[in-house]
Amino acid sequence: MAEERFPQLGLSRLRMATDGKGVTTLVAGAGCPLRCEWCINRRLLAEKTPEWVSPETLFERTRVDNLYFQATGGGLCFGGGEALLHTAFVAAFRPLTGGAWKLTAETSLHVPEQTLAAALTCFDDFIVDIKSMDANVYRRYAGGDAGLVLRNLKTLVSSVPPERVRLRVPLIPGYNDEADQQNSEALLRELGFMQIELFPYVIKDEPPAAGREAPSPVTG
Repeated sequence: MAEERFPQLGLSRLRMATDGKGVTTLVAGAGCPLRCEWCINRRLLAEKTPEWVSPETLFERTRVDNLYFQATGGGLCFGGGEALLHTAFVAAFRPLTGGAWKLTAETSLHVPEQTLAAALTCFDDFIVDIKSMDANVYRRYAGGDAGLVLRNLKTLVSSVPPERVRLRVPLIPGYNDEADQQNSEALLRELGFMQIELFPYVIKDEPPAAGREAPSPVTG
């Protein structure tokens, strides 16, 4: 069987409070089922090509911070595109850490339900980028199905302790408003989630032209 590989776009070391508990390294990768209008990773892929790395290669690149991870309860956060698309890679990577590192998935949850089921066995924590719980807003902004996300949220809340899940609900210029943010938050709390962050997207340049194809299936 071929060795699992991860499409690495970059590493960001010694991060605090943004990607999970303790000191973390963000492992940015490519690949996503969504087509979000404001996609950081789509633009990054226009500038560079992913490097397909093995579990052993990633471990060698990140083990330099092993003491920080163990001392603070931190580890790696897999993000960039859709982390759950790389669950098989993470499952192969995890034994190399000896179980001492916390592995976090940054995810939209816009994945098949069986993919989430597999991810529950190899990730410790989840940071979920909600976009919006309104089906029309979600479709317009991300090109996806909010119903799929809702089903996966119900699975997540019934499978993972609430302290292991953080939800992020953005205010997206041109797509939703504060009322939509608050409605999304209320629905998420009704589902049983506790850690919910409301924040605005900060847009620094012009949006992609309407209907323009992404150069690769990634999203921010």
